[in-house]
Amino acid sequence: MKNKAVFLDRDGVINEDKGYVHKIEDFYIYPEVFPALKKLREAGYKLLIVTNQSGIALDYYTEEDFHKVTEHMLEELSKHGIKIDHVYYCPHHEEGTNPKYTMKCDCRKPNSGMIRDGIKDFNVDVSKSFLIGDKENDIKAAHKEGLKAILVKTGQGKKYVENTEADFVAENILDAVEKYILKQENNGN
Repeated sequence: MKNKAVFLDRDGVINEDKGYVHKIEDFYIYPEVFPALKKLREAGYKLLIVTNQSGIALDYYTEEDFHKVTEHMLEELSKHGIKIDHVYYCPHHEEGTNPKYTMKCDCRKPNSGMIRDGIKDFNVDVSKSFLIGDKENDIKAAHKEGLKAILVKTGQGKKYVENTEADFVAENILDAVEKYILKQENNGN
C-alpha cells in the first residue's frame, strides 16, 4: 500500500529563517509547527523534510554543522511526540566556494531530486501528498513531481504571494494543515 506524505521545507516553514541557519542558538522553531505536525501524524502522513543547504557549498558552515542543527531539531520535535521520517538536504550550489559541493545537481530546488527520492524511499502516493514551502522554488519542485503545493507567508513567503503557482497560500504551517491539507483529506481527495 502506498503512503501519503507531506514534504516540508525547513527554513521559513519549520524554523525562523535568519539566513543560513547553522547554529543551534539561532534555530527557533515556530510554535505552530508542533500542533501542525501532530495533526499530520495523527492523519497518517509521512513527514519528509526537503531543504536546500547551499551554505555548505558556499563555506558558510560545514555539513557537520548542518547535522548538529538537524539532530537538535529532531530532538525538539520528538519532545512533542513528533517523528520526522527523513531529512533530505542539498549541500550543492553552482557558484559554491567549496569544490566538493560546487556543481549543478538535480536535488537543489527548484529541481525535484530530493522529492523524487522521498517518493521512492517511502512509496509515496503523490495524488494524496503535499509540499509546504515558503519560496516559489519549493512550489516548482513539488509540481514537477505531481504534488499539491502550499506557500506559507512565514519565512520568505510574503515575497512570492502575488505571483505564486501554489495550489494554496496559508498564513503558516498550521493554517496550511487545517485549512487545506485536512480539508482535502475530508473531501476524499
